[in-house]
Amino acid sequence: MGFGKFTSSSRSQEQQTVWKPRTELGVMVAEGKINSMDQIYENGMHIQEFEIVKHLLPDVKTHVVHVGIVQKQTDAGEMTRFSALVAAGNEAGWFGVGMGKASQMRIAIDKATTNSILNIIPVKLGCGSWECRCNNYHSIPFKVSGKGGSVTIDIVPGPRGLGLVAGENIRSLLKLAGVKDAWTKSFGSTSTLTSTAMAIFNALRGTYKTG
Repeated sequence: MGFGKFTSSSRSQEQQTVWKPRTELGVMVAEGKINSMDQIYENGMHIQEFEIVKHLLPDVKTHVVHVGIVQKQTDAGEMTRFSALVAAGNEAGWFGVGMGKASQMRIAIDKATTNSILNIIPVKLGCGSWECRCNNYHSIPFKVSGKGGSVTIDIVPGPRGLGLVAGENIRSLLKLAGVKDAWTKSFGSTSTLTSTAMAIFNALRGTYKTG
């Protein structure tokens, strides 16, 4: 199954469920002592509750990248499980990818969604194109590369108005991260969606690590 559609978290479910922090970090966020994701990341804090991210990034969206079937032979017969890969982002500099497995598709997607939110990272946006130099946050500040499985993806800053020069699958994830203009070049089997998504994740992570 290929890339799915963007989905927003269910507001009705959020309203019905009251978040009760289970960690020290969660308590600090709930009490307003920490009020941004930047504070958490810059101080090297580990997020163990996905509600923390949803509290600080209320506009975060999730995107089902891939759902597959995994069959395993056991003594009791053949066991079928579902695996899911989901991406998360707020289209403004935060992006994550997560996987999940379960005997039911919906549960696998829910697990992957939670993990994608827990794995969210900052993406440094900017204008690194020599053709533009507008200093706006529409692209990335410099070229980055990422590898996932057999897939390698290069992302190169593009001038404002260029758009995303990439295949549909790659465009959807870069948009989720907040990148609007860029050239991309891919190597390997990009039809393997899990590897492609991880290659993009690792490339975007490089904007923060090396910037």
